[in-house]
Amino acid sequence: MTPDLPPVAPSVTAELVEALSPRLRKRLDAGVTKLVARPAVREGDTVRIAVDDETDVVLHAPGGTVTGADAIRCGCLLAPDCLHRAAAASAAPVADEAPPPSPAPAEAAKARERTEPVLGTGPAAQPDRTGPAETETATAEQRAAARTVRDAAAAVLEAGADGAGAVLQAGLLHAAHTARLAGLPRASAAAVSVVTGVRAARSADPWYRLADLAGALADVLGVAHRLPHATGPDLTELRGTARQPYRPDGSLRLYGLFSEPVLTATGYAGAVTWTADADGRLYTVSDVAPGGPARATGAADRAVRIGDTALTHRELSRAGLAVSGATVSPTGRLGAGAGVRAVRASGAAWHAEPLDRLWAVPAAEQVARALNGGQDLLFLEVTLTGTVRETTGDCLLADCAGLPLRLATAHDDPSLPHRDNLRLLAAARGSRLRIVARLVPEPLPRALLLAVEHPTDPAARVDLGLDRLRHADLPAGAVAPPAEAAPTADEVPLHLLRRRVHQAVSGGRRVLASAGSVSGDAVRLRRLGLATAGDLLDDLHAAAADRSRDAFGRLLPADTDHFARAWLAAAVYTDAVERALCAGGWGAATTGTPSSEPSSATLARG
Repeated sequence: MTPDLPPVAPSVTAELVEALSPRLRKRLDAGVTKLVARPAVREGDTVRIAVDDETDVVLHAPGGTVTGADAIRCGCLLAPDCLHRAAAASAAPVADEAPPPSPAPAEAAKARERTEPVLGTGPAAQPDRTGPAETETATAEQRAAARTVRDAAAAVLEAGADGAGAVLQAGLLHAAHTARLAGLPRASAAAVSVVTGVRAARSADPWYRLADLAGALADVLGVAHRLPHATGPDLTELRGTARQPYRPDGSLRLYGLFSEPVLTATGYAGAVTWTADADGRLYTVSDVAPGGPARATGAADRAVRIGDTALTHRELSRAGLAVSGATVSPTGRLGAGAGVRAVRASGAAWHAEPLDRLWAVPAAEQVARALNGGQDLLFLEVTLTGTVRETTGDCLLADCAGLPLRLATAHDDPSLPHRDNLRLLAAARGSRLRIVARLVPEPLPRALLLAVEHPTDPAARVDLGLDRLRHADLPAGAVAPPAEAAPTADEVPLHLLRRRVHQAVSGGRRVLASAGSVSGDAVRLRRLGLATAGDLLDDLHAAAADRSRDAFGRLLPADTDHFARAWLAAAVYTDAVERALCAGGWGAATTGTPSSEPSSATLARG
């Protein structure tokens, strides 16, 4: 993908690819590669790509997004059903689509008729309000849309990121659009996330993470698998919401905590400032838009977009805010509507009320909250003890109430000061500091370091993604110790299953089908008490190798659904056990954490 292109709605990409002839579809991936190598020139809402000396592709994006197929034009002889238009849409970032319009009253009545039983006939017939409430189920349209999403996602998994070209991506985008129209925004958003991850993998984006793509695939397959059978609250959760609703929250008195830069693999950048109220509830103010590292570093000095305040994000992180007419999303993000008023107020130090209470919560309780679906920020008091060298770079070692903790950088982009700040903090060994970090769900206690109390001034703080520490900020005589080699730990060999789950995401079915015998890995898993893991590993390889032949010995089409179900069971199991191991490492209790290894039968049912 190229950040010079405006985001394109999923339905547009799907429409343009579907219009291609079979011959042009085979050439689409090569066309995308060729197109992204050409320069793109932006003029207002228009982006022009010179395909050659005589032909241009023009993308018109009023409001910053391409929302219709006719907004992508090409001057070649094969237009409008040409390769260039589809290639341009396939190379561009995927846009968020607006929710579909609400149905007219007559259409809404028909939709209710599809889900509500008829309890009588004739004009006098009325529902029996005295009996038990009727359980809500997915509509036929939603079940069909979920199946479409599941089939498209299974096809992507079948091919793996390496083989999921623009045609398969367009198929999943079409499924996402279908799900959106059917009132399934969660499935739609999950499908788009998979396409974004696949594109990042295929373009060698430096911020691509295989684990993130595996998680996105597990989410979309899991939602599509469960939704047709869900009822009540489970169905509501699986449907999701089209846009985060902002609820009125009256007047708020907020205290700045810290700011962090945002730099994503999908071409968005900016800053988010975290604040808290007197009761310890967290609220965020964000400024994220298309851009790169320069925008991530510069957004901290831009005024926050809320009310009439002239505070920048950097200033707000240390000051306060008085808000009236506040609107807040379910995740705590503050709205910036016309009725919101905000003025600058005094802030509070981390050791002063009301912020001090955030650090009074035991670490295990904070981790349990994060693993149970709550906020993943950790407010910890630690003593720095050294550094350790890992394959991904050095990380800090710290003691947190007797618990050994590893603190890694939140972002590796060289334009951000995370890595340099971590190296300097290593010289403050022995310092007892308050920190803000983001939980990493691994067996060993680990977190991403976001902000830290100033090493020599407890009243000050350092936002590690925006501020730069100097040697003068460290205690006198501080010298960074040499990094130690990471000690060998006796870990549960869950990686034997996890790596096969990840290999399938990267290389598809063929990688597991040709991986040879893995009976040794399965035997090892069973010997160490992970019998279900061994069974799931066997099932995954059996599903990958299951290819039937016809009477003439020719391979029949693969059963992508069978392989997807086997992969999903392994992915869900791996996630559940990793959560349990993470909770155990921190001494935390989690809702739904299994007291014993879940069986393969349980995973097959859920």
